[in-house]
Amino acid sequence: MKIFGHEWIESEDFYEVFTIEEIAQTPANSLLQLVPLEKSLALAKYCQKNALRYALVISSIEEAIFANLLNATYVICEKELAKELMPIAQNYLFDTQVLADITKDEIEEMAKSGVDGVILS
Repeated sequence: MKIFGHEWIESEDFYEVFTIEEIAQTPANSLLQLVPLEKSLALAKYCQKNALRYALVISSIEEAIFANLLNATYVICEKELAKELMPIAQNYLFDTQVLADITKDEIEEMAKSGVDGVILS
């Protein structure tokens, strides 16, 4: 299980970007974070074309499927959606990993449900 944002674990920073120009200003090999797909489709396609690592905030299984097809490194979603999405991601052998946006006291619950990782809000 991956854990992002916990004070005990050093983890990669997410760089929220809204334009290609902002992507150019991030450090090399940064992990980019995009807003929901309907607002960032062009950026997701740019990241895919240029083999950039990025996380996409999602709110549905359908968005997760598209994120996987667009080579997103991670999808970030609420914990209930993450639990629902994991069997689908495993069945279809997603390369994209599922991160649940949670609080610190929910790590164990997410581990038991088999979620790929968590991001602490």
